[in-house]
Amino acid sequence: MSSGDGRGGGRGVGVKGVFIGAGCNRIVNNVSWGACDLVAFGAQNAVVIFNPKTAQIWTTLPGHKAAVNCTQWLPSNKFAFRAKHLDRHYLLSGDAAGVIILWECSVLEGKWRYVQQLPQLHKKGVTCITGIMVSQTEAVFASTSSDSTVYIWEVVFPSTSGGDCELLHLDSLSVGTKPMAALSLSELPGSTGHLVLAMGGLDNKIHLYSGERRGKFVRGCELKGHTDWIRSLDFALPMCTNGEASNVLLVSSSQDRGIRIWKMALKESLDSNQSAYRKEKVSLASYIEGPVLISGTTSYQISLESLLIGHEDWVYSVEWQPPSNASSEGIAYCQPQSILSASMDKTMMIWKPEKTSGIWMNVVTVGELSHCALGFYGGHWSPNGDSILAHGYGGSFHLWKNVGTDYENWQPQKVPSGHFAAITDIAWGRSGQYLLSVSHDQTTRIFAPWQNEASPREEESWHEIARPQVHGHDINCVAIIQRKGNHRFVSGADEKVARVFEAPLSFLKTLGHAISQTSNFSDDSQVGVQILGANMSALGLSQKPIYVHAEQHTPDKNDGLDTFEIIPDAVPVVLTEPPIEDQLAWHTLWPESHKLYGHGNELFALCSDHDGKLVASSCKAQSAAVADIWLWQIGSWKAVGRLQSHILTVTQMEFSHDDKFLLAVSRDRQFSVFSIDKAGTDEITYQLVAKQEAHKRIIWACSWNPYGYEFATGSRDKTVKIWTVENESSVKLLATLPQFSSSVMALSWVGLDCKSNEGLLAVGMENGLIELWNLSVKRSDDGVAGAVASLVVRLEPLMCHVSAVNRLAWRNCKNEDSGSLQLASCGADQCVRVFEVNIN
Repeated sequence: MSSGDGRGGGRGVGVKGVFIGAGCNRIVNNVSWGACDLVAFGAQNAVVIFNPKTAQIWTTLPGHKAAVNCTQWLPSNKFAFRAKHLDRHYLLSGDAAGVIILWECSVLEGKWRYVQQLPQLHKKGVTCITGIMVSQTEAVFASTSSDSTVYIWEVVFPSTSGGDCELLHLDSLSVGTKPMAALSLSELPGSTGHLVLAMGGLDNKIHLYSGERRGKFVRGCELKGHTDWIRSLDFALPMCTNGEASNVLLVSSSQDRGIRIWKMALKESLDSNQSAYRKEKVSLASYIEGPVLISGTTSYQISLESLLIGHEDWVYSVEWQPPSNASSEGIAYCQPQSILSASMDKTMMIWKPEKTSGIWMNVVTVGELSHCALGFYGGHWSPNGDSILAHGYGGSFHLWKNVGTDYENWQPQKVPSGHFAAITDIAWGRSGQYLLSVSHDQTTRIFAPWQNEASPREEESWHEIARPQVHGHDINCVAIIQRKGNHRFVSGADEKVARVFEAPLSFLKTLGHAISQTSNFSDDSQVGVQILGANMSALGLSQKPIYVHAEQHTPDKNDGLDTFEIIPDAVPVVLTEPPIEDQLAWHTLWPESHKLYGHGNELFALCSDHDGKLVASSCKAQSAAVADIWLWQIGSWKAVGRLQSHILTVTQMEFSHDDKFLLAVSRDRQFSVFSIDKAGTDEITYQLVAKQEAHKRIIWACSWNPYGYEFATGSRDKTVKIWTVENESSVKLLATLPQFSSSVMALSWVGLDCKSNEGLLAVGMENGLIELWNLSVKRSDDGVAGAVASLVVRLEPLMCHVSAVNRLAWRNCKNEDSGSLQLASCGADQCVRVFEVNIN
C-alpha cells in the first residue's frame, strides 16, 4: 500500500495503510477477476482491488462521483494464458452516472494510474462492460446502459509504462427501446478478422451483431428461446478442429431460471460434412438448427447445443472456464468444456458434458447459504480455473477452491468482507483489541488483527471476526462501554430506542485466539459469562441469548410461541481461524441485554465516559423539545439526566479525559460544554458551563485534548477551531486552522507528549481526504496562552476514502513511547480503514 510522509511541528510522521474492509455493491456485473489474478469490484463510488490469495484489499481507486456498477479487466481471466509475462494490466469501471474510467495497474510495482475518463456518451448508468484482447496491445470493448444504447470502442495500450492509450469510438448501436443488460464479444472462427457482439436484455432475445475490427457492426440475427430478461452472456474462445477454428459456443442465462448453450459453426464446414454430421450427432444432444449469421462473405449456422435446467431462481451470471495453455509458447490454448453459473437460489453450479453421451450435467454445486442470505449476483472463475468466486445480496464474497488431487473437492476460503452501505460510526475495543463499526446496511461488525499460528513470521492480517448485531433499521451510532468486566456496547439506529449488547462466551474465546499471538492484552472478561451466543428473533428486532447450560436444549411443544421465532437456531462456536461469511452472518451475534427508551426521534449520536459509568445519547431533532441529550447510568440503565441546550440535532458528543465535562456540537452551529459531577452513587449533577455559536455552518465533529480541557470543533464551513475551557466556567477561542478544501466531517485528537501538551489532530473531510495536524498547547501561570498548529501530513488520495469521512478514532494505546500509533476511519464509501502512523 502507498504511504504519505510529512514534516511539521518538529516531528517527522510516516503513514501507511494497514487494513481496508469493504463490501461489494449489490448489483450484477460489479465484479471482475482479471488475468493478473486480482479481483476488482465497486464499493459505493470506489473501485476496490483485492488479492484472493491473501484475502486482503490492496487499494481503492478514487475517480467516480456515482456508485460503481460494473468493472472489466483487460485482459480478463479468459486471456490469462496469453498474459503470463504481462506487467501492465488495465481495468475499465462504469458508474451509475454513465461515466467509464480506464485505469492502469503495474503488477510488479503494485502501482495504479488513472489513465483517462472516456467521452461520456451514455446518458444513464452503465450496466455492463465486456472486452476482448485482439492482440497483445489492442483490445475491443463494448458498454451498455439503461439508456438503451451500446457503444463499441477500440483501445491501443502504450508500449511503455505511463504512456498514453489511444482510444477510438468504433460504433453506436441501439436495439429498440428496451435496454440491453448483458454483452459478450468474440472473434469469429475462421481467418475473417471479424468480431461478433452478443447482446441480451429486457426483450428476452439475444441480438447478434458482427463487423470488422475497425468497421461498423451490422445486425445479424436474433436468438429466441428465453422467456424472461437475459442477465448474462459469455462466448467461449473459438474451438479448433484440425488446427483451425471452426466454431464458437455462446452461453446465456436468464431470469427464466434456464441456461442455454448456442453453437455458431462455419456454414461451409456444416455443408461439406452434412452426411457425417447427421450420422454422428443422432443423440439427445442433437442440434436444433437456428438462424444463419452472415458476416462479410462468411456465414455461420447457429444451433441450440443444450438447455441446462437446475437452478430454482434467476440465473444472474454464466461464465466459461478460462482456457489453459496447450503449448509452452502460450499461443495455442485449450478451451475447457466447463461453465460456472450463479443464481439467486443461493447456489453456484459447474456444468460439464457427460463423457459418453455429451449431455451437459451439473457436476459441482456450492453455496446453499444460511437462511439470512438472499442469493448470488454473479460468479467468476480464477484465471487458472481452480477457484470460483461469488458475490451476494449482503455485499459479501464467497470463494471456493478445488483442493482435491484425484477428484474435485471444493472448499470455502477466506475473503475480504465489510459493510455494503455507508458506515456511520466506529469505536475501538476497550484496550484496542478490535474495531467495532456500524452502518446503514443495518449491521454491526467487529474487525481485528489475526496472526496466522501456522506461520507466525508472517505479518498479522486484519479480518472481520464477528457480526454482533444484524438489525432491521439503519444503524447511526455506537459507543463501547469502557468499564471493566465483559465487553459491552450501545448502538442507536433509525428507531427511538438505544440497545445494549454484551459479548457472549464464544466471542471472548475467539478474541483470545485472535489476540494471543499478536499482543500482550490480558482479559479477565470471560469470568462469570454464562451466555454462549445469541439468536435473531424472526418476528422482532431483539437478539435473544443462548445460555451455556442450555446448549443442547431442544424446544418443547409447550414452550409457547417463542419457539417459532427462532428458526433455525444459531450455533455459536469458538473460532480458531478467521470466519467465512456463513459463520459471520448468523453464528456470531451478541445477545441484547437492555433497551433504553426515552428519545422522541431516531437516535443519532452516542458516547460513553472513560470510567464506564455514563452513556450520553442524542436523537434527530428539529426543535428544542426533542434535542435534549439523555444521560444513562451504566449498570442500572436508568435515565439520570436530560441536558437541554440545543434546538437542532446534536451531531456528536464526547467526554473530557477526566469525565468532568461533556462536549456537544449541533446542527444549530453551536457547541455546548456541560460540567458533570458523579459524586453520589445514583445521583448525577450537571450544569451548562458554556454555549457558543462557533461556526457559520453545521458543526459535524468535536474532539477533546487527552491532556487537558482544550477541544477542537469541525464544521461544514471548512474550518477547524481550537478552544479551551477557562476556570471551569467559560470557553475561549485559541486558534483557527487554515481553511480546508472541503467540509470537515470528523476529528480525533491523540496525545503525543503530556509534558509539552503536544498532540496530533486527525481531520477527515467530505471529499474523503484525511490530514494530520500537530497541535501544541502553550500554558502560562495564569492559564492557557495559546495553541500552535502545523500541518504534518496529507494522506495520499489512494490511501484515503472516496466519499465523505464519517468518523475518525485513534486506537487506545497504553505505551505512548512506542513511536507508532494506529488511526481508524470510516466513510460513506462503505470502507473501514486502519492506518499506522509512525512518529520519528
